[in-house]
Amino acid sequence: MRPITPALHFPPELLLQAQGIRVAFFDVDGVLTDGGLYFSEHGETLKRFNTLDGHGLKLLRQAGITPAVITGRDSKPLRLRLHALGVSHVRYGTEDKRPAAEAMLAELGLDWSQAAAIGDDWPDLPVMQRCAFACAPAQAHAQALALAHYVTQRRGGEGAGREFCDLLLVASGHYARLLNEATTPAAA
Repeated sequence: MRPITPALHFPPELLLQAQGIRVAFFDVDGVLTDGGLYFSEHGETLKRFNTLDGHGLKLLRQAGITPAVITGRDSKPLRLRLHALGVSHVRYGTEDKRPAAEAMLAELGLDWSQAAAIGDDWPDLPVMQRCAFACAPAQAHAQALALAHYVTQRRGGEGAGREFCDLLLVASGHYARLLNEATTPAAA
């Protein structure tokens, strides 16, 4: 069996800036989804999620980084997806995201210096602006791109969330351990 070595490389100054993160705030539409709104003939909202992003959220929890979601929308598919991923820190239907993030930080006993965020549009800017580390997906609005410390190569709904998670995992020093655990057969 050939060993697997980490294939991800981020600039050292970026990893330094992302160290010490204990909570990662995620927007949904345009970050964990492609930002499109799909409606069934019955008026139900349908969303498409990327499994890469979902696994990234699980890996963050394993590394001791709390994934938190603050979204301006609320839907049954979104609630089902986040529940299936074990994301318990969520605020639905929240247009003013800064107070929601501050409340979550207080619940977790953390402050802005321990927080990272990924967002794609104006409602995300107040959270991105205060966090120690801000990220935006490739297709984000120009203001989110300008505020971000890192812009993902992937677009929202196409793995941008996972890229953000991977960067935080590398910066935290947990990426190689988690990769090794995932690729090493369990003892019989």
